[in-house]
Amino acid sequence: MDNGENHLSEHGVKPTSNRILVWKALAAQQRPVSLSELEEILETLDKSSIFRALTLFLEHHLVHAFEDGEGVIKYEGCPDPDHCGIHDLHVHFYCEHCRKTYCFPAAPIPQSTLPEGFTAHSINYMIKGICEDCQKASR
Repeated sequence: MDNGENHLSEHGVKPTSNRILVWKALAAQQRPVSLSELEEILETLDKSSIFRALTLFLEHHLVHAFEDGEGVIKYEGCPDPDHCGIHDLHVHFYCEHCRKTYCFPAAPIPQSTLPEGFTAHSINYMIKGICEDCQKASR
């Protein structure tokens, strides 16, 4: 993910200082993060400012949002904001021990056939278990 002012501008988002900070923090993460996690990273911004930026990024298809299986919304950058859509979604893994969420972009979401007249806009495919690091730590 590009972390600059130009990237936001190119996608119709006015690059204010708060939005740039939120974008850079999100881009720097190696996994999906929650609003609370971003609030810890961005100590100088309040939760409502971060939430407004994330909402705008969602509207402009710069990020995906999904529920992590524990009721928390996680955010991650779209791999290709120019063509961001349901085909970009992938499997996520939620560790029940450390509570981190991981992306498995090489694992596509299984195809589902919907009844006639139904159209999918979003899919949340979450696997829950124990991550590799937590399993190693418990041995």
